[in-house]
Amino acid sequence: MNLVDSCGWLEYLAEGPNASFFAEPLENIDSLIVPPICILEVFKRILQQRSQAEALQVATSMQQGKVIPLDTDLALAAASLGLRHRLPLADAVILATAQASDAVIWTQDSDFESLGNVKYVVRR
Repeated sequence: MNLVDSCGWLEYLAEGPNASFFAEPLENIDSLIVPPICILEVFKRILQQRSQAEALQVATSMQQGKVIPLDTDLALAAASLGLRHRLPLADAVILATAQASDAVIWTQDSDFESLGNVKYVVRR
C-alpha cells in the first residue's frame, strides 16, 4: 500500500519538478490509501490558489484511493507518534495512518526523511 503526503499530491497536480516521483503511487489507485487530513490540506491549498470548483474536483479525485477515516485508535496512535518523533499534527496522523495500513509514505517533507517505510525525495 502507498500513502502520498499532501505535498506530494500538490507537487503532482502542479506538475512540479518532483511530479514524476509521485506519479507511480498516485496512478496506482488500487494500492493508494488517503487520510482525510491530506484531503483537507490539499483542498485548502487549491481553494486558496484556484477556485472552489477546482478544489472540489481534486478532493473528489483523491477519494478514488481508499480513504482511511480518523478514528479514536488512529488518533491516539498519532498523538503518541507525534510526541515520539516531534511531528506536527497532520504529519503524525499521516504516519499513524500509514503504519496502521502497512503503507509506504511518499513525500518531499523533511519531517519524514529519517523515518522507516518512507520514500523521500528532496524538494526542488
